[in-house]
Formats: sequence, structure tokens, C-alpha cells
Amino acid sequence: MSAVVVAGATGFVGQALLDALPPDQTIIALSRSETRVDSRPNVTWRSCDLLSLLSSERAVAGADTAVYLVHSMMRPARLTQGRFEDLDLIAADNFGRAARAAGITRIVYLGGLLPAHGTHLSRHLASRREVELALAAHGVPVTVLRAGLVLGPGGSSFQILLRLVRRLPVMLCPAWTGTRTQPVALADVVAMLRACLTDAGALGLTTDLGGPEVLSYRELMTATAQALGVKRRLIPVPFFSPGLSSLWVRLVTGAPRELVAPLVKSLEHEMVAHDRSLQQRLVGNGTPVAEALALAVEGEARVSGVPGASALARMMSRPEAPAVCSVQRLPLPETLSAVDIADEYLHWLPKALRPLLDVRVAEGRVCSVRVAGFGTPLLELTLSEERSAPSRVLLYITGGALARIGFVPRGRLEFREVLSRRCLLAAVHDFRPRLPWRLYRATQAVAHVFVMRLFGRHLARLATRPPTETPELLSRQINLD
Repeated sequence: MSAVVVAGATGFVGQALLDALPPDQTIIALSRSETRVDSRPNVTWRSCDLLSLLSSERAVAGADTAVYLVHSMMRPARLTQGRFEDLDLIAADNFGRAARAAGITRIVYLGGLLPAHGTHLSRHLASRREVELALAAHGVPVTVLRAGLVLGPGGSSFQILLRLVRRLPVMLCPAWTGTRTQPVALADVVAMLRACLTDAGALGLTTDLGGPEVLSYRELMTATAQALGVKRRLIPVPFFSPGLSSLWVRLVTGAPRELVAPLVKSLEHEMVAHDRSLQQRLVGNGTPVAEALALAVEGEARVSGVPGASALARMMSRPEAPAVCSVQRLPLPETLSAVDIADEYLHWLPKALRPLLDVRVAEGRVCSVRVAGFGTPLLELTLSEERSAPSRVLLYITGGALARIGFVPRGRLEFREVLSRRCLLAAVHDFRPRLPWRLYRATQAVAHVFVMRLFGRHLARLATRPPTETPELLSRQINLD
């Protein structure tokens, strides 16, 4: 039987999927942390940092099909500069590139329900849509399953709902609790993931998942109280803004701001399935809400005492890498590639910061950034020709007075085209500063973001020029030919 790689295998959906796949199915389970020993002989755990293309390529090697269950809204490093959607975008783009290189024949992705066409999406839902596009951008067919709230033990959204109902005998319910939703049972989601790995008719399709009932979040809270066997009084109020609601949910549940804020903001949209025909063909109409809640509450009681079983506990205790991750989304002029952008950056930087900095490039590979008039470089970047391509340029941080060198993985700066050239991401990964952390945060970290914003404005000006007026950017300092 073919091998399937599961990205996000430590999440509550991933763990349930591993248990549901047949025992003769070869499974490669990916974990962001260390590799694990599994009692199931058909499951091999591999450590994978999805923000690293090299790590992603190594992790998916040998797989024929893939399941992508990654939705990270937490910080991957001690200092993270950048929006969660840009981090998710890099991870999905890496996985799509790695899947193509490994010869994977299909990816099954669990995303989020989207509102009616033309509705402005929240950041959370817009990110889910971008992940769909990024996974499919490199040629591997992607089956997209869009689901709203998944009712199952260990899920972060379900645990927030459960904590609200358990801890508040009387709840003031803001306006968003009247929004309609169509929750789906964990068992139904897992059954669909499993079916779509082999069903020929599901290849490349996008479909919605949901249970047989549509109800408001307030009605869902009432149903949750019934499943818990408690009485709760829900009082509708019209004046809670998303910001206040986010604070209220965080105070009551203890969930981190990075998770709660985008989730609450997305609750302004109705999470109702539009087309469940594929679900109905493959696994049926779905589990009723009362039954799904009863199973979820029962399962939550079993896993509550198991270390690491809670999604919220994993998020709140997840160790941060002692490094820097900084991601900025930049405009991509129509006529320029990632190679052009990287080369333009090296041309532009000394001009923008003149007379402070001197940037030199030796033999098209090694770039040194110095304070004008001084010999010792602040930073030294070395082009990785092997790991670069026209759509992605990678420079390793190999020296300089401001960097700690010798760690694995190595610090790196990359420029990459994403979303079929809709934009460009400039990202620093695994950089370890030599400055003390407080001093670094107040100086070098601020300066980096400031410089990237200036460079983004420069690219935006280039993007408005007609192709005939675009300057010759390449001398060429960076040469991948």
C-alpha cells in the first residue's frame, strides 16, 4: 500500500486520523518537535519545520499522498515579527514545493468554511483560502475540505466553547453569538479525510463539510450545556465589539491572544456549508449535533488528564526556538522575479541608508554589510545556489558582528514568490542575534522591519512603472545561471 504523510499529525484531527487509517497503511507522521516512538508499526514520526523548505523536503520523502492539517497562529520563535497568515503561507508554499519534488500525487487539505462569494473575509478565513492556493500552486492536485467548528475532544475551538459554558453560569452573549454555524463531528471529518485519499472522484475538488443542523452559536452553547448536564442562562447583549469579546473569551478560558483574536473576528461570518454533495456521497449526512457533543464531552473527559492531549495546553506550553523569525509581505512588480528582487535589495540598501552602510558583493555569492568606513562586517550573507531558484532566493547568514554562527538550523534570509506571483515574501528564519535580547529588540529588530517597509515602498513604486520604464536591475550581482 502507498505511504501517506500527515502534516499536523499532533493536532486533535491528526491524531484521530492516525487511529482511523488502516493498520496496513504506511504512515509518515510529522511533528514540529522531536521525533517520536510509536507503538503502531505502520507509523513513522519525523521532525519537520514547515518554515524550512529543506526540512519539508526531507520530511515528505517516500510518500505518495499527503494530508495537510496545519493551521498555526502561534509564535515559532522567541521573537516573531510578522502576521500569522504570512507564516502559514510560507509553510503551505514549502509543503507544496516539497510535495512536487517528492512526486506526491495528491494533497488533502482541511481548511475553513468560507462565507458567500463577495463577502469580505476575516484574516483567519482569508489565510485558510491562501493556504489552499499555495498548496495547489506547484502542480500537485489538492482536495480541499472546508469545515467550520469541529466537535471533538482536544480541539482548541471546541475547548474554548467548553470552558465558556463550564465556567459561566450566566453569560452575556454579544451579537456574534447570533451568527449561524454548521458544526461537524470529528468522526465525520476523519472519515472524509480517509475517503478522499483514495477516491478518484474527489481528486482536485473543493467541498464543504458540516453536520445535518444549522444553528446559532448561542444555540450551540445551550446544546453544550445540555451535553454537560448543567443549566446556563444566556443573556443577549448588542454592544460587545470583537476586541472586547476577544478579551472576555481570553479572561474566561485562559486561551492565548494569538488564537482567540482571529477566531473571534471570523465569527462575524456565517459558517454554513454550501455544497455537501461529496460528503454525502462518501460518508453520509453527518452526525447530529447532540450526538457529536455527547461524544466530544465524553472524549474530553478521557483526555483531560493526559499530558499534551489538550490543544490549548500544547499551544500555551509550546517552547519557542531561541531565535528570530521575521516575515514581511512585499509587492512583486510584474516584470521581476525573486532573483531580481534579491539583487535589487542589495543595490537599494546602501543607497537607502547612505551614508551609514556599505554593501559589497564578492563573486556574486557573498554579501557583506558594513558600517561605512569600517572593515568588520555587521552581517555576512552567502548565496546558496543549490537551494535557490528563480522563484526563491536563499542567502545563509554566515558571519558578521551582529550574528551568532554555528547553530543548526542556520540563520537565513529568503525572497520568495507566492500565490502564483501575486506577492513576494521576505523572510528571516532561525537568526540568532549576538546582541542581548532586550537590546536587540529595541535596536536591530526595529531597524530590520523599518528597512523592509522602506524596501516595500520602493518595490511598490517600481510596480507602478510601465515595463519599458523598469530599470535594468541586474549587473548581475546574484547569478543563478
